[in-house]
Amino acid sequence: MATPVVRIHGSVSEIDSATWDGLLAAQAVPSPFMRHAYLAAMEQSDSAAPQSGWATRFVTLWRGRQLVAACPMYLKGHSYGEYVFDWAWANAYQQHGLAYYPKALVAVPFTPVPGTRLLARDAESRALLVQAVIAWCKEEELSSLHLLFGADEDIAACAEAGLMLRHTVQFHWTNHVEWHDFDAFLASLAHDKRKKIRQERRKVHDAGVRFRWSRGADIAEADWKFFYRCYARTYREHGNPPYLTPDFFARMAQDMPEAWLLFIAERDGKPIACSLIALSADASVAYGRYWGAMERVDCLHFEACYYQPLAWCIEHGVQRFEGGAQGEHKMARALMPVKTTSAHWLAHPSFADAVERFLEREDEGISGYLDHLGERSPFRHPA
Repeated sequence: MATPVVRIHGSVSEIDSATWDGLLAAQAVPSPFMRHAYLAAMEQSDSAAPQSGWATRFVTLWRGRQLVAACPMYLKGHSYGEYVFDWAWANAYQQHGLAYYPKALVAVPFTPVPGTRLLARDAESRALLVQAVIAWCKEEELSSLHLLFGADEDIAACAEAGLMLRHTVQFHWTNHVEWHDFDAFLASLAHDKRKKIRQERRKVHDAGVRFRWSRGADIAEADWKFFYRCYARTYREHGNPPYLTPDFFARMAQDMPEAWLLFIAERDGKPIACSLIALSADASVAYGRYWGAMERVDCLHFEACYYQPLAWCIEHGVQRFEGGAQGEHKMARALMPVKTTSAHWLAHPSFADAVERFLEREDEGISGYLDHLGERSPFRHPA
């Protein structure tokens, strides 16, 4: 068997798209966000590029001419756009006169969606990839390595290599075969939850708001442009510039339109809000991604981001809807808590020991939080 060769790539364009996507398709938990076109759009649109603090260093592992493992990796000059927060670790380094940045990140920029991060032909190749990434980080004298929102196989490989594990909580909705429509779904909920959802939907309806949806190539260019206005406005209302550029979404419309579903809210024939949903390749999973509004309507956010997508998922047989990072309020809409995991390596032994102790305490808190949430099921007859 050929000796494995590690290559570091300064651009995803250096990797053949068909080869990358072929390896992705063989993984247990592929997602549209790990596709070559998605990662290339992040880079080529200047959304995740050196000038924004994301320097590409993708890693591939080869046996002869066969790609056996690969992962997206970035040199980060900050901790924005990650959704697993390590600001306290960076501050501790700074207080001790040490440089925390740049650090290495194996993740999808601005995308807190669990899934495969270490593409690999087999467990051995995955383990070799982890070892290669750590070795490179040591050679570059980086402070740390962070793999975010990994699949079970990724986390197992990282744990075997000695990385520390950190857990967070997201909220996902799971479809049931007996839910033939949205009313059947509502009937499964406790009375107070069912009543609240109906009241919220009625407020939007009584305000004269109606929805339409478009999928894939049927999403009109004007709708994409309206979506971006809403998306950018939402970020700016929170005091932040939007992470993603208009060119990123233009590339999505051109290069992977089939991965997107857009809901447009209209009043008197005029668009006033929208939400953008991503779909897995087999359309079995939907991912809540972005939303925005040009006008304020009570409960419009819930209708655009949860009720319209859930009704669509039920109608089209989608198995799961992932609501994104954080948001305990999502439980009232039947999105249930799910533990997600990241893996971390710190070069400095003393800091690694301190972080490990911190993560042990944090994990106890996460376990208690999950137990607490488990006692608050929104369903009439909790499983």
